[in-house]
Amino acid sequence: MNKVVLLGRLTANPEIRYTQTTNTMVASFSLAVNRRFAKEGEERQADFINIIAWSKTAEFCSKYFKKGQQVGVVGRLQTRNWEDENKVKHYITEVVAEEVYFADSKKEDGNATTEETESGNFYNSTDELPF
Repeated sequence: MNKVVLLGRLTANPEIRYTQTTNTMVASFSLAVNRRFAKEGEERQADFINIIAWSKTAEFCSKYFKKGQQVGVVGRLQTRNWEDENKVKHYITEVVAEEVYFADSKKEDGNATTEETESGNFYNSTDELPF
């Protein structure tokens, strides 16, 4: 089983791009996830986890996720590699988001938008399976 559950803060607004062949939306962002324990006398450390979201999940992230916001991500771990134009090999490990959630207790102004309330404050990519 390959399942990842993360709770962290967005380090920047999601970056949006589209695939060349099918024009599918892709959102990329990084979460700062605090480690569970801190050494005595030291600040708690955080890991910076790369997240990628596709299609409707990407659209949701691009619309509602902002830098500094605390969010939850459920997905799967994926590794991939490629060779750039200079023949340099690159490797990356990332989480492919299948579900994304708001995790802050409430918006700064204290009011959730109608769209956020109606959406249930999350998007589950398995809601619209193609088969």
